[in-house]
Amino acid sequence: MTDLAVQIPETSRRLDAIDRKILMVLQEDASLSVAEIGDRVGLSSTPCWKRIQRLEADGVILKRVALVDQNKIGLGISVFVSVESADHSDAWLKKFAEAVSAMPEVMEFYRMAGDVDYMLRVVVADMQSYDVFYKKLISAVPLKNVTSRFAMEKIKSVTALPIPAVVAA
Repeated sequence: MTDLAVQIPETSRRLDAIDRKILMVLQEDASLSVAEIGDRVGLSSTPCWKRIQRLEADGVILKRVALVDQNKIGLGISVFVSVESADHSDAWLKKFAEAVSAMPEVMEFYRMAGDVDYMLRVVVADMQSYDVFYKKLISAVPLKNVTSRFAMEKIKSVTALPIPAVVAA
């Protein structure tokens, strides 16, 4: 847990300390039973379950998934792809976003500020697979520049967000 206290944009209600504890527990292991989560945060099962349901309904919890080791399923190459565009029209962006979003190799896709327009995180099995992906990418829409950076080693990778402390009112 971080010691930073920051304001969180409100969903339909504020997150209290127990909501934050629930989020921390679920981010570590979403397979725990409601009773186990409740024990860890100091609630009985029913109020804990109601809070989890409310966090889901408010869109704070987006979904519960299993994390898969990309190397163990044969996707050993991670590539960070910077894209520059000469066209910044809405029509171009819509076509580009639809094309990239349909590519299963793309794990993350961001519109950037700074010296590049878009950044993709791509996972593939090998260099040949990346070449196939690259050709598909550059044929989707006109691009000014594409730069690929291949990760040599993953040093840190986490999925749990640092849940900010509750701000005292």
